[in-house]
Amino acid sequence: MNDFSASRAPRRDATENRQALLDSARLLLNRDPDTSLEAIAAGAGLSRRSIYGHFATRDKLIVALQASGSERVIAALAAVDHPDSRIAIALIGARLWSEVEHVRVMAQLAVRGPQRELFGETLAPLRAQLLAIVRRGVESGELRPDIEPGTLARLIEGAALSVLDEAVRHSLSRAEGHRLVMLAGLGAAGLSWREATAVVTDNPELRLIEEKTS
Repeated sequence: MNDFSASRAPRRDATENRQALLDSARLLLNRDPDTSLEAIAAGAGLSRRSIYGHFATRDKLIVALQASGSERVIAALAAVDHPDSRIAIALIGARLWSEVEHVRVMAQLAVRGPQRELFGETLAPLRAQLLAIVRRGVESGELRPDIEPGTLARLIEGAALSVLDEAVRHSLSRAEGHRLVMLAGLGAAGLSWREATAVVTDNPELRLIEEKTS
């Protein structure tokens, strides 16, 4: 082995390079959505040219980044449930916030940007999970019965997204975002502000999550 080959760093395989590009994109695009491909490649320790071996276009890179994010969110929320639909809704909101808070700009781009329909399709399992909880809550009398469950579930989702928008505009703290996303979802579900506050403050499951995300 000559001196040149001995001094070369070990070659990373394609899977590691792809993951390095995604990690770099997640970090840099959350700081600045207009970050260049050169900067993303440099952040991954690669050349700009190497990006095209994994992602044909910038849009393809963003789609892959959003897909990996949705997979992580769905996995984190898969086991979230509670016999009380109000607590279950608050748990979903809190867990969702804990997964996206550190990449809030990219999360907002995913749900509001040009790829929102494609990204929305990847969230189908989470939406089905929320709809089942809402239906159960309406039937049990825990949630408002005057709005059709499918519509109500979408309103709860919209309330959570409004907190994400506020977090991007005004840099909400992790703890404040955690509290607001639960209150907003419960408010959309039909609870008064006093009832929603009681759910958030009186249930150990929610306090435990708050401690973990503060």
